[in-house]
Amino acid sequence: MLTVDFDRLGVRPGCRAIDIGAGAGRHSFELYRRGADVVAFDRSADDMKAVADMFVAMELEGEAPEGALARAEVGDALALPYDDATFDVVLISEVLEHVPEDERAIAELVRVLRPGGVAAVTVPRWLPEKVCWALSDAYHEVEGGHVRIYKADELAAKLTRAGLVVRGTDHAHALHSPYWWLKCAVGVDNDDNPLVKAYHRMLVWDLMDAPWLTRTAESLLDPVLGKSVVFYLEKPESGAVR
Repeated sequence: MLTVDFDRLGVRPGCRAIDIGAGAGRHSFELYRRGADVVAFDRSADDMKAVADMFVAMELEGEAPEGALARAEVGDALALPYDDATFDVVLISEVLEHVPEDERAIAELVRVLRPGGVAAVTVPRWLPEKVCWALSDAYHEVEGGHVRIYKADELAAKLTRAGLVVRGTDHAHALHSPYWWLKCAVGVDNDDNPLVKAYHRMLVWDLMDAPWLTRTAESLLDPVLGKSVVFYLEKPESGAVR
């Protein structure tokens, strides 16, 4: 399940890309399939071990173009271990809402992005997230959980102050918003609830088969109920960071 539109981001073979807060690697794998030289980067050593193993499996199965490179590295998004202007593409998806020092993380992603490079930043959207917080404290009051709810203009201002230009926005995963509202209403750990199980089966069906019914419904609902907001950004060629 991808949150970022990689066609819109303009990923091309041979570009240097980093997926910050890669987690299980869903976006890193797509970068690799498109021929990018990709770094999956996350603080979880266990996750990065699993992602590295998948990169090897993808190479063996020929899922990535010949010559594409991929590696998984462990570290802190607040202190990226890379030189300035290392990457052509920077992606950070559903991460900043977990980071108390979010402006420091933003400054780091801007630093490692080359002038003229592009970035995609995604966070939970204000309204769906607000409903989840209202329905359940357990949804966000956990170790490593969400520490803030972003308004789109608030995040746009932080990204702009850091030196990026917003080239476009989008919304994604409208069908997931009611699922999380339902989980918050019945208990976020209550996966045995019949309604939760039925809705989850529908989401799996949508993910695996991409039927026209759910794909059409989500495309129509994304502007209203999309669970995530996506920013497509560019670092000016001047490299000036305000």
